Amino acid sequence: MIVSRAFAGKRYAVLGLARSGLASVESLLAGGADVTVWDNREEPRSAFEGRCTIADPLSIDLTGFAGVVVSPGVPLNRHPIADHARAAGVPVIGDIELFAQARADLPPHRVVGITGTNGKSTTTMLVHHICAAAGLPARLGGNIGLPILGQEPLPEGGVYVLELSSYQIDLTQSLACDVAALINLSPDHLDRYDGFAGYAASKARLFAMQRADQHAVFGCGDEHTLEIAREASATHDTGFVHVVQPSALHGQLEWPSLQGPHNLQNAAIAVEIARQLGIAEDIWRSALASFVGLPHRMERVAEANGVLFVNDSKATNPASTAPALGAYPRIHWILGGLPKSDNLDECAPYFDHVVAAYTIGEAGPRFAEILEPVMPVTRSEMLCDAVRQAMEAAQPGDVVMLSPACASFDQFRDFEARGDSFRQIVEALIEDREAPCPDGTPT
Repeated sequence: MIVSRAFAGKRYAVLGLARSGLASVESLLAGGADVTVWDNREEPRSAFEGRCTIADPLSIDLTGFAGVVVSPGVPLNRHPIADHARAAGVPVIGDIELFAQARADLPPHRVVGITGTNGKSTTTMLVHHICAAAGLPARLGGNIGLPILGQEPLPEGGVYVLELSSYQIDLTQSLACDVAALINLSPDHLDRYDGFAGYAASKARLFAMQRADQHAVFGCGDEHTLEIAREASATHDTGFVHVVQPSALHGQLEWPSLQGPHNLQNAAIAVEIARQLGIAEDIWRSALASFVGLPHRMERVAEANGVLFVNDSKATNPASTAPALGAYPRIHWILGGLPKSDNLDECAPYFDHVVAAYTIGEAGPRFAEILEPVMPVTRSEMLCDAVRQAMEAAQPGDVVMLSPACASFDQFRDFEARGDSFRQIVEALIEDREAPCPDGTPT
């Protein structure tokens, strides 16, 4: 794990003992901190009996604590820990801030921080892949993979590649990324912020934490991102702010897992980051071609009878679904779930790519009302029915795509479970369709 002398002799409270919380506790203890832990579940609390103080931070005097470490899932705008800590003059932080505080004790390294409403995971994975292709020691962390504090420190010259959600940035005060990137901005997570402006301000803090001589990389697809780029230009040295033009990057047809306009933007951001890390063009071009996409994000799960089946379950809002629709000319679109908005305006420019739509979940009726005037719609309600109906209707050359534009929590535990279910249904239906009849011919 990552350990630092910066924690020695200090007092911390850790609220929540899931993955990042557990890694934070172990790192703090190893660094010589006095740690108070709490979780609503008894089992994770009991694991620290004799090693930590077991107490709810809300029930104790926090005066003198160096920080209260919380999970990014804790809503600071509603949870009482925020006011309780503020009254004691104690910062509420996350594991990324602990990592930032530990950096001085690590071998010389660089940090890449990547944020945005959509495309963070793909871009982060792609930068990590390019670093590996270049022979640079690299670690993946933040909002993806294992908690960064729980991983072994990199040797000298290593690169920590961090996907950072707005929630994580909210809990971070001193992470000065050598290269920071904002891919795009669109309304999301507004239940946690004072409107869209508050959400955008959270993203902008990633660049406010940088030094003037550190690189800031921006997409160019929306005015909100460009406004933050302009703000960064006022605080960064000349030549250290880079607004990326995806159209200037050529060769996308050679990158099978990076199709669609959104992936061209993701690739362009990753390439600019690679350039700032000193990685040569022949290396990053080869890495773009060999990159295998993320599960649940434009994932090609099967192909049968000339029909491609694509799992884009990670598209949990319309802005994330829109570029997926732009990636293929003939799509049978499965959408719906727990809605984050009551419209599909961001998807409208690509409606002409949709052969037919199949609506599911809580958002199904509303989405059907929106789409029925412009395309054939089947009100499927359940994912299994939607996949079967789309498979029956699809012709060779068509794509059956799950890209829900919604959260999953009405019918599934999370977007991963939803995507896994889609894959299993597709595989089962293909196997059933290809099963031979008693005379040996396919059904």
